[in-house]
Amino acid sequence: MIIVPIKKGENIERALKKFKRKFDRTGTMRKLREGRYFKKPSAVKRRQMEKARYVQKLRQEEDW
Repeated sequence: MIIVPIKKGENIERALKKFKRKFDRTGTMRKLREGRYFKKPSAVKRRQMEKARYVQKLRQEEDW
């Protein structure tokens, strides 16, 4: 549960903005959207490997 303390006289829009920021940082919506459809374990692993190769390539180029 997300709790946003509100100071006396604080604007409701400001409190809502704080709540939205905290909610985004929890990653709840991202997890829900990610779990929306079934993904084959082999496809997930392949995607992770592609991402790892890409990141490794960027780091190697950075070192040159």
